Amino acid sequence: MNIVILAGGVGTRLWPLGRRNSPKQFFPVIGQEPLVRETYRRFLKTYGASRIFFSVTADLLIPLRKLFPRLPAAQFIMEPERRDTAPAMGYVAAVLSLTIPDEPLVFVPADHFVADQQKYLACFKAGEKLVKETGKLVDIGITATFPSTVLGYTKVGALYKKLNGVAVYRFAGHTEKPAARTALRYLASGQYLWHGNYYMWTPRRFLAALVHYAPSLGKGLLKIRALIQAGRAAAVRREYARLERTSFDYAVTEKIKRREVLIIRGDFGWSDVGAWDLLHEQLRHTGDGAGNVVRGQVAHWDTRNCLIYAHPKRLVAAVGLADTVVIDTNDAVLVCPKDRAQDVKKLFPLLEQKKLAKYL
Repeated sequence: MNIVILAGGVGTRLWPLGRRNSPKQFFPVIGQEPLVRETYRRFLKTYGASRIFFSVTADLLIPLRKLFPRLPAAQFIMEPERRDTAPAMGYVAAVLSLTIPDEPLVFVPADHFVADQQKYLACFKAGEKLVKETGKLVDIGITATFPSTVLGYTKVGALYKKLNGVAVYRFAGHTEKPAARTALRYLASGQYLWHGNYYMWTPRRFLAALVHYAPSLGKGLLKIRALIQAGRAAAVRREYARLERTSFDYAVTEKIKRREVLIIRGDFGWSDVGAWDLLHEQLRHTGDGAGNVVRGQVAHWDTRNCLIYAHPKRLVAAVGLADTVVIDTNDAVLVCPKDRAQDVKKLFPLLEQKKLAKYL
């Protein structure tokens, strides 16, 4: 199976650490290395460097290649422009379908935290086997631990089988980013898993699904594949710019026939590192007895349930804070209630208005 790391995204909710030209995957948000390097290393020993590809946009290609200078250019699949996950995944499928149309591949976000690597890799081995045996789309669902409104939810049906201890379920539906009350109901039911965004299939089947469930997008990608084969780079860029901006979740997952999908339950300690509150929830076990998670030089007194990141050259001190996020970088500081962390992206129009876009 080939591993395709999706490294072209620009998260807005981890500002000010993540920026437009240096998003979160290029920073050591959790460990000692940038998230994208941690992701790469998880697969390196099992799959080998030659089977690991990157999907990236032109503006991030140079910093990405600096992190992986020994990988050949062919393993960096450059999306012509940023147009969300359905076009990005479809473009990768179009490129790989020209040479290895029926070899399973998995799309892996570059910015996830994983606690148990052995269990993590076991899920992908099971997924590869399922794709080859059944021809179905395989995804990994994560056991939900709180009612998130920024993640997708996968409903699982009956147990399909177990593969070396990995539980595989029948697919019973998908809901993207539900309202808070709905997310709470999903959590209580026990029938829903967080959507992990680890889609496994073959290039040929990814393209066929896009043609069937998102016809305009799929037909555009088939045209792009022909243009790639003909070496018409300028025409590829023009055609790609016409594709609809949409996620694979909306384009395919919410529409696909349930019998065409299998879901692996992933219990390996996970966070998508998508926002500061999510990060705090996933790292709480590493914090102190009062629920505080800190990085860098931090001194705090009478604080609880806080996430505090200090700039390497400064001390951050806090007194009497509760349920607060404090993120200090070299040129900007964010302070907000933890339950408002999802609203960080709302600062962007304000910074644009105040002509402070250099901080984005």
